[in-house]
Parts: sequence; C-alpha cells; structure tokens
Amino acid sequence: MTTTTQLIRARRFLPLFVTQLLGAFNDNLFKNAMVLFVVYGVYNSEAAEARFSALASGIFVIPFFLLSALAGQMADMRDKSRIIRIVKLCEIFIMLVGGAGLALAWKGIALHTAAIPLMLLALFAMGIHSTFFGPIKYAILPQHLREGEVLSGTGLVEAGTYIAVLAGTIVAGWIRVDIAAVTVVVIAAIGYLAGRQVPPAPPLGKLEPIDYHVVRSSINLVRTTMQDRRVYLAICAISFFWAIGTVLFVQFPPLTKNILNASKEVASLFLVIFSVGVAIGSVAINALLKGTVSARWSPLSVIGMGVFLVAFQEVCSIWPPHDGPEALMNVAVFVVQPLAVPLLLTLLGIAVCGGMFVVPLYAFLTTFVDKSQTARTIAANNIVNSGAMVVGAMATGLMSLLGLPVVLQLVVVAISCGASAWLGFLLYRAERAALPA
Repeated sequence: MTTTTQLIRARRFLPLFVTQLLGAFNDNLFKNAMVLFVVYGVYNSEAAEARFSALASGIFVIPFFLLSALAGQMADMRDKSRIIRIVKLCEIFIMLVGGAGLALAWKGIALHTAAIPLMLLALFAMGIHSTFFGPIKYAILPQHLREGEVLSGTGLVEAGTYIAVLAGTIVAGWIRVDIAAVTVVVIAAIGYLAGRQVPPAPPLGKLEPIDYHVVRSSINLVRTTMQDRRVYLAICAISFFWAIGTVLFVQFPPLTKNILNASKEVASLFLVIFSVGVAIGSVAINALLKGTVSARWSPLSVIGMGVFLVAFQEVCSIWPPHDGPEALMNVAVFVVQPLAVPLLLTLLGIAVCGGMFVVPLYAFLTTFVDKSQTARTIAANNIVNSGAMVVGAMATGLMSLLGLPVVLQLVVVAISCGASAWLGFLLYRAERAALPA
C-alpha cells in the first residue's frame, strides 16, 4: 500500500488536498471571526449569544439541505476538476462580500443594518460553495487513487480539514476583524490557483439528464442511496455525529464566556483542541484498521465520546467563579487554573473519539458504491447530515429558549451518543453479514 507520505506528494492527490485545506481554513476563519466578534462585541446575554451562534450554524448548512442533490448530480455528470475551478472562483467574490461585512463591523458602521446582514449573506453563500465542493472532495478519491489508498486518502482529507479548521480558528481568535477581512479574500484567491492544478476527473458512467427540481431530486437521491443497508446505516450514523458536533460548536463561545468566564481567545483554543483531536482520531483509526474499510471501532469510539462529554460537563459544572482583576480570563490566566488541564483533556478525548468514529463511515460511502455514483452518494449523505445539523442547531436554540443551562445541554448531547453507538453496531453487523461465507 502506498504510504501516506508518498500519497500526499502525488499530483493526483496534493492539489485537491491543498484546495480543500484552504477552503476549510477560509470557512472557519470567516465564520469564527464573525461569531466571536458578535458574541463578545455585540451581545451581553447568554441566550442571545447562543441563538446567534445557532442562527449562523443553521444559515451555513441550509444550502446543503437544499442543493446537495443538484451538486451530486453535477459532480457525477461533469468533469469534477472543472467544477472545482468554478466553485473556487466564486469563493473570491463571496469573500469580498464577507470581508466588506467584517470591515464595517470593525468600524462599527451600520452594524445591524449592513455589517451583520452582509456577513450572514456571505456565510450562506459559503454554504452553497461547500455544498458543491463537498461531494467532489470525497468522490474524486476513488477516481484518482488506487483501491488500497482510498482509506488513507479519506483519512488525510479528514485530518487536513480539521487541521485547517484548527488554523482558521486560531487565526480568527487572535487577529483583528479588519485583518480577517483582507485575509479571507487572499486565501480565496490562493485556493482558486491550487484548484486549477487538480487533474481532470471526467464522468465515469453513462451521462444522464440533470434534474434541476431541488425537492424532487433530493427525495429521489436519498431514497435511491438508502437502498444499500450499509450506506443507509453509515449515513444515519454520520448524521447523528454532525448533529452532536453542531450543538457543541454552537455552545463553545457562550459556554466559554458565561460559564468559564474566559475570553474569545480561550473559545478559540477550545475549537483548536477539538480540531486537533479529530485530526488525531482520523489518523489513529487508519493505523488501527491498516487501510481496511470497516466500522469495527465505531461503536466503541462514540461510546468513548459520550463518556468524555459527561466528564467535560462535570468539570464545567464545578468550575469556580473568576475573581481576578479582568472580567474575562485570557489564555495565560485560563491555562493555570486548577481545573484547566482536566477540562482540556476531556475535550481532546471527545474529539479523538469523534474522529475515530466518523472517518471509516465516510470511507464506506466511497467504496461500497459504483464509482460513477460516489458524488451522488456523498450528496445524499450531505442532505441527511445537513438536516441533522439544522435539527441540532434548532434544538440548541430551543433548549436555550427554554432556559436550559449550557452545561445541562451537554448532558443531552452525551445521551445522544448512545443512538450513534447503536447505529455503528448495526453497521458493523451489516458489514459482517455482507462478507462471503
């Protein structure tokens, strides 16, 4: 089997890897710069902050729900590298709009009438961008990689994505909003240049007419894809994972500010540790499975995620009030608190287990269907995932509206891990049943 080092140097993989890395970085730099600015600079209410964070998450994933079927059809029926070039060109214009919103917010000009609406508009457009790029970055792997390389390639894409999330989150928490406004445009331009180097990936199957009716095509796509039981269970398990992840990401900024009495740099640190953990889990599961696509470790991984979530919630619930001279602790003050190390270690455990859980499931979607159908399979997965993420964001908003404390919301998330573990077990059982006698 080609080693990870050899694979990442190959032109059939490296340009795609760099392109998706930059795209994920830009997504998170822009989104976190916006959310952290609004949470820390505009609102002074835990409920209002949680609602805005949930609104931003919901706006970003709505395009996945509406347009994934169209994106999957186009990716299977058109040259994937050409779609990448078009999508990355659009990102430049999207970031010009988002950068304008960030710049206005920095200056305090028309904050509620222009700055925030422009940022939310750009966030919605970046959701559309990711909707069309998402199916390609996984579906192109079986086309450019050999059979024994697909799991490694998937793991690298996942690890790279979370490294990019890590970098974007760090930068968003530490640079000024006006600098972020310029940076997102520059990164979009570099991403476009990288995307132009992706080798051609023409359609593999018989060309079929594209159904532009988004509702009908979405229903038909999900129904067709779900006919394979292994794919059905993998999609359901991934969707539960992203619903859980949505609640966590929505709650990190308000939890950090109101429960832990910490600054936006600490909120950024939390997202960084989460991203590092998922990247570690992505690489670790590939080593454990030795390149074989299997859900063997999925049930145990998500159970571990739930256990670490309970531990994280317990540490948050006994976190002592801050009585220092500053209203909010910076990173240097936060990390020397007596409970800081247990808190960060439990958060890392949540993320590592999450990465180990989700990577083999994505590999299922690209290896157990015909190569001519992989983009549509990923698109169907994105439709269901986005629906689950919207439900997660809505559930977070509802729990906040009902006055349920953020710490107790983490308990709800931990309990939900049981459903993911059951789905992972059913998938492994279906996998074993499909093996030749």
